[in-house]
Amino acid sequence: MERSDLELVLAVRDGGSLSAAALALDVAPPVVTKRLAALEAKLGQRLFQRTTRRVSPTAEGETVCERAQVLLQGFTALESELQERKAEPTGLIRLVATFGFGRLWLGPALASFQERYPRIEVQLQLTEQLPDLALEGFDGAIWLWSVEGRQAAQWVSRRLARNQRVLVASPRYIKQHGAPANLEALQDHNCLIVRENGNTSGRRFDVWPLHRERDKAPSRVRVHGPLSSNSGELVRDWCMEGRGIMLRSLWDIAPQLASGELVRVLPAYSMPDADIHWLAPYRTDQPKRIRLLIDYLLAQFQSTPWKTTRPAASRASPRGSRPTP
Repeated sequence: MERSDLELVLAVRDGGSLSAAALALDVAPPVVTKRLAALEAKLGQRLFQRTTRRVSPTAEGETVCERAQVLLQGFTALESELQERKAEPTGLIRLVATFGFGRLWLGPALASFQERYPRIEVQLQLTEQLPDLALEGFDGAIWLWSVEGRQAAQWVSRRLARNQRVLVASPRYIKQHGAPANLEALQDHNCLIVRENGNTSGRRFDVWPLHRERDKAPSRVRVHGPLSSNSGELVRDWCMEGRGIMLRSLWDIAPQLASGELVRVLPAYSMPDADIHWLAPYRTDQPKRIRLLIDYLLAQFQSTPWKTTRPAASRASPRGSRPTP
């Protein structure tokens, strides 16, 4: 069967008569009669019962019509996709991300993406509180932890990169205070606490959920110290000055670990659920520009570049004063 045969049987079924089908197909009625008779002879099946008042599909004809509808939808979708691929992607992408990762890693990646596709416009909003993406008109979010509850059921989530939050201190602090021998010993050390903005999970900032990397055994340790802030950058500065131990994402401190400015303490432990995620409202017709962006970010971040390179934002300018998670 050819595509024209599929269109013919659907036109006859939907029109209820050969003359209506001829009008829908923009051909003369005898053409429809001749083509339908030829198709039935070819298949060896009677597809329609004809009366003087109406033409209706037989059981075999109904089956053919159902399959024809699916196949024609596939043809249409394929043609649309090919046309979209041929056309240069255009349009606006509205994104939201956390301050630290957004400035250090996402911002430079988006600038490169936009340079590659100059007819796409990108708007990035940095915030510490994840908004209702659909309600506020965002196409997606690049976020540092997964969502739960109602949002998890309504949104699409895709991991862009693996990440860990690890315990670190400066060599100066270790020299003066020693390194903790186990998790319980953290309670005897000055711990630097990040009080993240927009926290809605009910998690206590002074309770660090950790797991042992060897067997994923979970632990929770309550920590304390004289210094805390909602600015992750400030807490990182305190840590590098030797003022305590902090729990921090590898994407933010990998260069300092590589240079020796910071060292890991209790390296067998890390904080789970710190991966980089793409979050977006569910939609059946995802635009080409969004698909291109997701593929681009996957290519940029799946290799975890923060383990081998310094962030482009820190190479281009001194550290800013915005808070990071």
